[in-house]
Amino acid sequence: MANASLNGDQSKQQQQQQQQQQQQQNYYNPNAAQSFVPQGGYQQFQQFQPQQQQQQYGGYNQYNQYQGGYQQNYNNRGGYQQGYNNRGGYQQNYNNRGGYQGYNQNQQYGGYQQYNSQPQQQQQQQSQGMSLADFQKQKTEQQASLNKPAVKKTLKLAGSSGIKLANATKKVDTTSKPQSKESSPAPAPAASASASAPQEEKKEEKEAAAATPAAAPETKKETSAPAETKKEATPTPAAKNESTPIPAAAAKKESTPVSNSASVATADALVKEQEDEIDEEVVKDMFGGKDHVSIIFMGHVDAGKSTMGGNILYLTGSVDKRTVEKYEREAKDAGRQGWYLSWVMDTNKEERNDGKTIEVGKAYFETDKRRYTILDAPGHKMYVSEMIGGASQADVGILVISARKGEYETGFEKGGQTREHALLAKTQGVNKIIVVVNKMDDSTVGWSKERYQECTTKLGAFLKGIGYAKDDIIYMPVSGYTGAGLKDRVDPKDCPWYDGPSLLEYLDNMDTMNRKINGPFMMPVSGKMKDLGTIVEGKIESGHVKKGTNLIMMPNKTPIEVLTIFNETEQECDTAFSGEQVRLKIKGIEEEDLQPGYVLTSPKNPVKTVTRFEAQIAIVELKSILSNGFSCVMHLHTAIEEVKFIELKHKLEKGTNRKSKKPPAFAKKGMKIIAILEVGELVCAETYKDYPQLGRFTLRDQGTTIAIGKITKLL
Repeated sequence: MANASLNGDQSKQQQQQQQQQQQQQNYYNPNAAQSFVPQGGYQQFQQFQPQQQQQQYGGYNQYNQYQGGYQQNYNNRGGYQQGYNNRGGYQQNYNNRGGYQGYNQNQQYGGYQQYNSQPQQQQQQQSQGMSLADFQKQKTEQQASLNKPAVKKTLKLAGSSGIKLANATKKVDTTSKPQSKESSPAPAPAASASASAPQEEKKEEKEAAAATPAAAPETKKETSAPAETKKEATPTPAAKNESTPIPAAAAKKESTPVSNSASVATADALVKEQEDEIDEEVVKDMFGGKDHVSIIFMGHVDAGKSTMGGNILYLTGSVDKRTVEKYEREAKDAGRQGWYLSWVMDTNKEERNDGKTIEVGKAYFETDKRRYTILDAPGHKMYVSEMIGGASQADVGILVISARKGEYETGFEKGGQTREHALLAKTQGVNKIIVVVNKMDDSTVGWSKERYQECTTKLGAFLKGIGYAKDDIIYMPVSGYTGAGLKDRVDPKDCPWYDGPSLLEYLDNMDTMNRKINGPFMMPVSGKMKDLGTIVEGKIESGHVKKGTNLIMMPNKTPIEVLTIFNETEQECDTAFSGEQVRLKIKGIEEEDLQPGYVLTSPKNPVKTVTRFEAQIAIVELKSILSNGFSCVMHLHTAIEEVKFIELKHKLEKGTNRKSKKPPAFAKKGMKIIAILEVGELVCAETYKDYPQLGRFTLRDQGTTIAIGKITKLL
């Protein structure tokens, strides 16, 4: 009897021990992975190696690689890379506790490796085995230690980790544009700081709550710390935009400019500061009194623009004789003997084979009086967008027309690009235009005065109709191929009826351009490249820039530092001024994050960013009618955006520009209207009154320029 009871007690104890062992084995212990002994011994398994999936204990292969698998990590604590976990996954936000949205990009978000180091240290201590009671005790202590200090560490490490969060969110800034509130300058720095303080405090509370929802009271204590602590723990403005994008209505409201009195006061103070910083006499002395002028060659395809540009470079010594002779031999071998001068400008193989310019070519030359940048615009209808981008950077337009019989008519009549290029140049701010009647030496022309007058009379009436003043237009006969009339005047034997200046002679003696050297810095980005860093190029529309200057890239408001400045000749320089074509090597943004229409601007007075604006529009070509909801493509400085007509407000009477009392139901060709337009994303813009180059635009639809306009109010 006693033996039976003793055997029963022993069997119960054995069952209890087996149950305890079963529970211990079923309970996943990441810290005791090396003490795990499966039933049946190790012989049924292969030799364990990291990064190799094995079936362990009942085929739960998702719990493989207990401590060694640092690549897959479907565990509870150690999510080093992919974070399908509960605590440690700060990389891709598939977690419950640590989900810091947007701090991926392989940024380990400073200091969180502490959580990973604890299991590793304890693993070494437990490598020789552990009882169930010790494990439960240790587990309780770990949970208590993790729950208690987690909030404070989270909040402090956000500001003290040393990681620049603005850089971590660069890519998000380009895909979802940031709050336009930040793009409008505040009236004064003090007001800006005081206004942003409560928003920063709210932002801290939201992020701390997102990190540890169970410890909200402690988060409030942290956010009630002194101002210095809040400033340290608050992410940069770019990070704000990423985690909590503002509604569209709020963005529109916040993008409204500040009051006129405040902006005037700020602008006056800024101008005075910049005038004290640089003197125009110093600039003249630095460059020997030489002004810089950007000229654009435009006109119909085959008018001779590239040939003329190449010959000018040769005549001014910018291209040596040996290079031109090389091009002549290559052109002759390719069966394009008459095109060799255009090859100086058209460096693309496709352009040389087809004999037409595709991209806006750039070249530089210098005379005794001025420095020039040539912009050679494509003349084909397919590449009008490129021409618009080039015209937005030009000071003077050279409209090249062919006097050859049939070519002038093709370019000027409907469907040709002569008229459209002249209109686009006027829209883009090219107020001085030189009409160059080319190919006067052709056998069908023979320097004929009658043919010259026929070409200029028709074109003159059109230029006057689109807004060019009589004093802003000049005509001259030339031969781009022989060089007659380019550098030297035309030989009186060939053309006795013209005694005016040559092209370069007239350019050298033009009135000096009105530059805003002391204005706030603004440079629309017209091109980008990657060469041991990010390089942007464009024309400085206002102000000046020095090496080491801190700027802002709008509309995403990314802080930028200028590392190197290259002028037109690719020479490194310390300073560049308004009107110059430059390349800037910058730090703070990657080349792939830049988009057309971005503007590099001064942080003290940045360019405005809006999604809606009011504009005065003149409809020049429209097949049907235009009404509310009409969509087309807008070209604004270097930006190309789809735009929608939200409201037609007024019709303007011809001659008086008097506004109608009732809004028109539609608009058609020849009408002038005032309308409200909307773009899908934030765009850099200014009113035409403040900055003409950033306030004028062109509207195109189905490959045709349908309207031109100027911004009158930012909404």
